[in-house]
Amino acid sequence: MTIRYKNQGFKQAGTGKTTVLTCPTDGAIIVKSVYVANNDASSGIVVNMNFVDSSDSSTEYEFFRDEVGAKSQVNASPQGLNLEAGDAITVQAATGSNKIQGLISYALINRENENG
Repeated sequence: MTIRYKNQGFKQAGTGKTTVLTCPTDGAIIVKSVYVANNDASSGIVVNMNFVDSSDSSTEYEFFRDEVGAKSQVNASPQGLNLEAGDAITVQAATGSNKIQGLISYALINRENENG
């Protein structure tokens, strides 16, 4: 078993829903934090984040919905998340143009280098 500590950045170019992290089929992910920043200097932007459960017909469960204030950031997942093989995190923002950006800090656990 191998544990790799990683970061995944994202930017919202448009207002559509975007998958920002997907757990590989041969592993699991323990998400430590999901920071979301609003780089717009003039107004807050509503941001939605969902957990996509691949074991339940890719059903989505919202875990964050809030207005992120102008020039501010928030941890959208203060308690962390656990992703199984094929699960994902999506983000959608009311405004595009890369004004919403973020960083996901996580541990990727896989079966690489495992004996047997």
